[in-house]
Amino acid sequence: MPKRYWLMKCEPAAYTIDDLARDGRTSWEGVRNYQARNFMRDLMQEGDPVLFYASNAEPSGVTGLATIVKAGYPDHFAWKKGHKYFDAAGTAAEPVWYMVDVGFVERFASTVPLETLKATKGLEQMMVTQKGSRLSVQPATKAEYDIVVRLGRATATGRRT
Repeated sequence: MPKRYWLMKCEPAAYTIDDLARDGRTSWEGVRNYQARNFMRDLMQEGDPVLFYASNAEPSGVTGLATIVKAGYPDHFAWKKGHKYFDAAGTAAEPVWYMVDVGFVERFASTVPLETLKATKGLEQMMVTQKGSRLSVQPATKAEYDIVVRLGRATATGRRT
């Protein structure tokens, strides 16, 4: 299967790139959007690169890099009554929701803000830059991924490329 590139959003109150750096890896559970679920269930594969995006942050933007370390598998939290991610629609025999595991790769020296992404040539079509784009798991192209990585690494030296 070809390598795919992703942007995954998380609110800093829930989990940050620093948390991922500390933990090394984590499960990406609790996604309750069918399109995002389908990406995780059907398309994400071990080794796929991820742009880690802090949403509802000041500023919102890409804070670092991760990788898929375990492809999609049923989100078992959906079956646990009383858990915040419980959903009576699914069972172990017939899961509705899926998750992946992500591993830490790199933390950027500073956030690449959404406004910078929107203003950067080559990112005009990137899903996160589109008005109304709220999906927490989004595909990105290799070219978009490479541009964002270049922006993130340039912040360490104070250069913008």
